[in-house]
Amino acid sequence: EEYGLSRTPLRDAFRELEGEGYLTIQKNRGARVADMSHRTLRDFFLAAPMIYSSITQLAAENATLAQIDELKDAQGAFKASLRSGDARDLTLANNRFHAITGEMAGKLYLQPSLNRLLIDHARISMTFYQPRNSRMAENVSLASAQHDAIIQAIETGDAQGAAQLALDHWELSRGQIELFVMPS
Repeated sequence: EEYGLSRTPLRDAFRELEGEGYLTIQKNRGARVADMSHRTLRDFFLAAPMIYSSITQLAAENATLAQIDELKDAQGAFKASLRSGDARDLTLANNRFHAITGEMAGKLYLQPSLNRLLIDHARISMTFYQPRNSRMAENVSLASAQHDAIIQAIETGDAQGAAQLALDHWELSRGQIELFVMPS
């Protein structure tokens, strides 16, 4: 009602989101955000480094000047969020940064995988952006520096360097995500 949608297009959107794994729909109980099961997390940890490195490599091979400018703008938003310390804004800015690299890659089969990865990554990365000690705060700053290096590699067309930087960037966040999944 608030958005002026009737039930039919809303149901269609929910079915599509269910088909992509984002929602579960139970008869007479409505829609819920899909749980992050052990299988989901296992698949996430296996697929993330492959997808991120492939996307970033392809971004370096295919990026346009306009896309590079858009990526720099996204990094500016990330840095502004870093200064404010707002975990939600950092998560969304990071998500946008990586979504742009996916747009740069422009590959039909990788894009849906990246989109799913980004949604799940955002769901669990809030811990990364809420540092509880100085080491965690340093990691968030390092993530920003890695974004800058990724931009540089993409801008210069260094596909292999971009892929390696994406792997290094993943490893930085992987450790924090593991703390969320398996707290001490």
